Amino acid sequence: MIKRRTNSPIQVITILFLVALSTQITFSQTFGGTTKPTQVIDVWTEGKMPGDAASEPEADMPEKGDGVQRITNISHSTLSIFPAKNQNAPAVIICPGGGYNYVTYNKEGVEVAEWLNSLGITALVLKYRTPKNRDGAFQDLQRALSLTRINAKKWNVNPKKIGVIGFSAGGHLAAKASNLFDSRSYSPMDAIDKTSCRPDFVILVYPAYLEKEGKIASELNLKAKIPLTLIVHNEDDKTFILGTKIYEAALTEGKIKHTFLFYQTGGHGYGLRSDKEAGRWTKDAAEWLQKNIIK
Repeated sequence: MIKRRTNSPIQVITILFLVALSTQITFSQTFGGTTKPTQVIDVWTEGKMPGDAASEPEADMPEKGDGVQRITNISHSTLSIFPAKNQNAPAVIICPGGGYNYVTYNKEGVEVAEWLNSLGITALVLKYRTPKNRDGAFQDLQRALSLTRINAKKWNVNPKKIGVIGFSAGGHLAAKASNLFDSRSYSPMDAIDKTSCRPDFVILVYPAYLEKEGKIASELNLKAKIPLTLIVHNEDDKTFILGTKIYEAALTEGKIKHTFLFYQTGGHGYGLRSDKEAGRWTKDAAEWLQKNIIK
C-alpha cells in the first residue's frame, strides 16, 4: 500500500513561503541592475535645451537602505542605451518614477532595461529633468522619442516599434507622450524635431497623476490617436488606482485598444521587486509584448 503524507497547514505555508522566496532571489540575481549601457547620449545639443534647469548640482539622494539609487537636481538629460542582440529590434524608452522629485534610476530604470533585453528589446533609460519640472521632463521625453526614431538604423532598432514604459510619475509622462504628440512642448530646433515623437505603444506601470478630483487630468487628451496601451496596476495602491481606473474607463469608452493587467496586491513603487500578486506583471507583460510587439 502506498502511503500519502499529508502536510500540516503550517508546513504548507512554510513551503509556499520558501518557494516564493527562492523565486524572488532568482529574479534579483537575473535582473540586478548591474549592466552598463553601451552608450549614454545627450538628449539636447549643448546650449540648446529649452525650459528650466535645476538650481543645484545633480546628486544622488541619501541611501535609504533599500538598494535604490535616487538621482535629483537633473539638468543634463540623457538616454542610456542597452541594446538587444537581435537585428532591427523593438525599442522601449524607460521613464523611471520618483514623483518628479528624483529618478529611481536602477530599480525602475536599469533593472527594467535588463528585463527588456531578455525579451529581445533594446532599452533606453531616460534620465529626465528633476525636481518639480514636469514641463522639462516632458520636453525631454518628446525629444528622446524623436532622437531614437531618427537614429533607428544606427542603433539597430525598428523605427515603427518604438515605445515608452513609465513607472508612477514616469507613467504619467508616458501617458502624456501617448496623448500629446501632435504638437511639440517646445519650439522645434533641428531635423530631430521634424521626426515624429508619437510612441508606437506605451506601458503604464502603477501610473500617477492621471486624475484630479475624480476626472481625467486636464493635461491629457483622450481624443488623440492614442497608440496601443498596456496598463499595470493593483487595487491596494490607494493613492493612484482611482486615476488608473478612470483613465482605463475612458480608453474603453473611446474604443482605444488597450489591455489592463489588474492585480489585488502590490502597493506602489515595486518595479520588478514585488513578492505580492503584482509581482507576476513582468510575465504577463512579456506575453503581451510577444503577442503585440515582438512578433
